Amino acid sequence: MTEGNSIPALAIEGLRAGYGRGGDIVRGIDLRQDPETILAVIGPNGSGKSSFVKTLAGLLDVRGGSVRVTGHDVTHEAPASRVSAGLAYVPQEANVFANLTIGENFKLATEFLRGRAGVGPEQRERVLALFPELAGRFRARAGDLSGGQRQMLAFASALLANPEVLLLDEPSAGLSPKIVDQTMEAVLRVREAGVTVLLVEQNVTAALRIADEAVVLVAGQLSLRARAADLRAADLGELFFAKVV
Repeated sequence: MTEGNSIPALAIEGLRAGYGRGGDIVRGIDLRQDPETILAVIGPNGSGKSSFVKTLAGLLDVRGGSVRVTGHDVTHEAPASRVSAGLAYVPQEANVFANLTIGENFKLATEFLRGRAGVGPEQRERVLALFPELAGRFRARAGDLSGGQRQMLAFASALLANPEVLLLDEPSAGLSPKIVDQTMEAVLRVREAGVTVLLVEQNVTAALRIADEAVVLVAGQLSLRARAADLRAADLGELFFAKVV
């Protein structure tokens, strides 16, 4: 955990990225996030939210700009190196190994991780304390879990790496309203444990309910940043389709 607020947990400057020979999807994003906060990234479909978080995770090559995690430049690091630097990522889909047990998913989460402080039995116990629904079920196959339980397993597996920052891409996708509430409560537990969370979410109501701040992404650019509480009653049409500044 970062001490003090002088160094942001996540610092992004002039970030640009895209696919193949196409144009930029992420178009010059500047963003700083304080430690131990939840920042929601919202916006209309096709606004580049998932491309943005994939760029941060190292799955999409950076064309310009920089990404720093607690002051460490990870702009051109491979995904595994970013994990070692304190950046964990939970994708929207295929975020657990369905044919493996909970215990086997846990083992794979840190099998090839080297050089990251705090990874080991003590961190495993801390993670299980955060997600008691997984404790004592290590032989259960991940594919037999409910949608909400699979998300808990995905969160827990990412946290085994003792990250400073956790990137979440649409964690509520495909879940029932009750399970969405449970998932968002789990995100709060993660933040309360000292982890900074960047939450990309299409369910705006759920995201704003737990976030400290939110940014609106439109056409790959940030159009607005505000306290989440100030956006809860806002008109989403105006937010999502206002002119980018």
